[in-house]
This record gives sequence, structure tokens and C-alpha cells, in this order.
Amino acid sequence: MEKRTEFTSALKNAMKNKDSVKIATMRLILAALKDRDMAVREKGNAEGLDDASILLMLQSMIKQRHESSKTYSDAGRCDLAEREEAEIDIIRSFMPEQLSDSKVGDIIDDIIKDIDAKDIKDMGKIMCVLKKDYAGQVDMGKAGTIARAKLL
Repeated sequence: MEKRTEFTSALKNAMKNKDSVKIATMRLILAALKDRDMAVREKGNAEGLDDASILLMLQSMIKQRHESSKTYSDAGRCDLAEREEAEIDIIRSFMPEQLSDSKVGDIIDDIIKDIDAKDIKDMGKIMCVLKKDYAGQVDMGKAGTIARAKLL
């Protein structure tokens, strides 16, 4: 099922179940999607974001909520931190399972062989392949660290 349809269905179900946190989270996801769709359409892509780009958007939303949760926890606002964690769980439910660091390392080894990467200058090519083929399955920050270590 296309991600957009999945989001809309989840919002409808949350409304039926009167799940206020899920309703708010789904509306945030749909608003972010609409905003990014408009930006992409202005650049000439009439289709809007593809599923891989949507997964990257969700990954970004999770990262933002982790940062907010930590900030709230540090400030003693456990209620707000818990809400951020609940939103993370909801967003994560729309993403494929995350690959382990060892699996990511193996994938990066294969990419290095495939594109004949020699040094750190090829880092962008590796990350491009990861984003294209493994969107939503790989933490790009960790993947960048792993790739950098393999290229040095």
C-alpha cells in the first residue's frame, strides 16, 4: 500500500478510536508530507515525494523527536518527553525494520566494491546509493561513520 494511503487510513482509525496522540501525530506527518510535496512540485516533479523520500522524511521526524525528548527530560518535563516517545513509536510503525550495524557494514562493503570506491572522496557516492536503496532501513548518521571508517 502506498504510504500516503497508509497515513490517511491510520488517521481515520485513530479518529474512530479517539486516540488523541495518534491523531496529532498523523496530522503532523500529513502536514510535513504536504509541505514537502509542494516544494518538490515547484521544482517540476508533479508526482510529489516518492516512498523512499517519505521514509527519509519519517526518519528525520524521529530524529527531531529524539532530540526534543532529551531536551524535555533534561528540563524535568517527563510528561512532554513521554509524548515525544509515543510519537516516535507511532512514526516508527510506518517504517521498515532498521538494519543492524553489522548488516549496514556488509552493505557498505558491497557498495564500495560495486562503485570501486577508493577514498573519502567517494563518500557521497556511497551515501547516495544507501539513501536510494535502503531509505528508512538505515540510520544515515551511523552509516556515514561506518563508511568513513572503511574508507580511511
